[in-house]
Amino acid sequence: MSKNKWGIDNTWTLFLDRDGVINERIVDGYVTTYNDFRFIEGVKDAIRIFSDVFQHIFVVTNQQGVGKGLMTEYDLLKIHGIMCDEIYQEGGRITKCYFAPNLKGAEDDMRKPGTAMGELAKMEFPEIDFSKSIMVGDTDSDILFGKNLGMKTVRILTKEEPIKKINADLEVKNLLEFANILKEEK
Repeated sequence: MSKNKWGIDNTWTLFLDRDGVINERIVDGYVTTYNDFRFIEGVKDAIRIFSDVFQHIFVVTNQQGVGKGLMTEYDLLKIHGIMCDEIYQEGGRITKCYFAPNLKGAEDDMRKPGTAMGELAKMEFPEIDFSKSIMVGDTDSDILFGKNLGMKTVRILTKEEPIKKINADLEVKNLLEFANILKEEK
C-alpha cells in the first residue's frame, strides 16, 4: 500500500475503532472504567504520526456495555476523556469520539456496520469526504462500516478475530505498523 497510491493528504479523515485497535480488548467483557483501559503498545506514537497526516481523527466504537447497564454514558465519556488527554500529552489528537451505546438489534441502532456514527460525524464536520477517508478496525463490522460509507479500509490482525469474511484494502499487525507505512512516504 502506498499513501501516494491512495492520494492521502491533509484533507483526509481517519476513523478508528477502539477496542482491539487503540486499547486491549477484554475478551467476553467490557472496559467499564479507565482502570480497565490499556493502550496497545505503540498506539500513542501511531496517533501522533496520524495527527500530522490527517485533518480529522475520529474514534467510532460499539459500546453495548452501556445498553446492558454495565456502565453509564458518563462512565464512557470519562474513559474517552482520559484516553484523549493521554494521547494529547504524547503529541497526538482525537477530533471526537462517537459511540453506539445500544444493544444489538435496537430500534435506533447506531452500531457498526451501520453507518450512523459516520453520518453523525459528517453532519458535525461537513468537510468530511468519505471517499477520502480510512476506517481502521479489527472486526468485519468495522470493515463493513468503512465499506458501507465508501472509505478505504485497514484491518488490524488480532488473535481474537482470526476468521474474517470481509476483505480490507490493507492488513497490518497493529496501528503503529500502519502509521509507519504512512510516515515512510512523507
